[in-house]
Amino acid sequence: MNYHTFQPHPDLESLISCYWTLEVSATENPQRQRIIPDGTIEMAFILGDDIKRYTSENDFILQPRAMVLGQTIEPFYIKPTGYVNTFAIRFYPYGFANFVTVPIKTLANKETPLDLLFGEKTAKKLEQEIIQADNVNQRIGIIEGFLLDKLSEKSTVDNIVKTTIDALISTKGSTSILDILKEDLSKRRQLERKFVKQIGISPKQLGKVIRLQSALKMMLNEEGENLTNIAYQSEYYDQAHFIKDFKEFTGISPKEFLGNENMTLSSLFYK
Repeated sequence: MNYHTFQPHPDLESLISCYWTLEVSATENPQRQRIIPDGTIEMAFILGDDIKRYTSENDFILQPRAMVLGQTIEPFYIKPTGYVNTFAIRFYPYGFANFVTVPIKTLANKETPLDLLFGEKTAKKLEQEIIQADNVNQRIGIIEGFLLDKLSEKSTVDNIVKTTIDALISTKGSTSILDILKEDLSKRRQLERKFVKQIGISPKQLGKVIRLQSALKMMLNEEGENLTNIAYQSEYYDQAHFIKDFKEFTGISPKEFLGNENMTLSSLFYK
């Protein structure tokens, strides 16, 4: 697997985490890869062969070749049909809402073709420009020009949502919403509504995903750490709490995760 990340333009760095590319040679027997929630929204362009996304054990759809993958709260499987070549934009949780007019909650747990978000003519033009670009730097220039134009049409990020997300990220998901809001219960319902509108999931769900991200990175990057230490460093109540959340978002236990050939792609993204 050939995976690379690239930093966004300064005018977009508060909304976009990174751009990334992935190339994988075609094999005779490609493995399914389990994709787990990471708290982000991604726009992706499939430049290689089609990719299957399984909707059940045996049923699948072909992912749109130019799409947005909304917030996910459950793991799912994908499987390449041949050569993998993908260019994608990874938005911060609050970032993508600044570029579209549709409610973000309508994008959750599915792939949405770009033409449903930006119109058929605009989406097709963007897709063709990305396909015809000579290299990743040209693709980044094309997508940044497109996004900067869209950004000028939209209002800025809602402060209460951004402040909450920044607090969740800075504390690795361990702080409570009440702590963030200083126990102002009147703001909690307002926050919940704005989160669903702008992020697509609740503050609590996002906090759980961010905390799991922190634990996953420890597991993958700090060899020899036992699960109890990882659980406490990630501020879970105990190891059982950590395992419960881990299974909820990945579908397997922490011990099953490490070395699982179906988790190779997700492991690559977290390292």
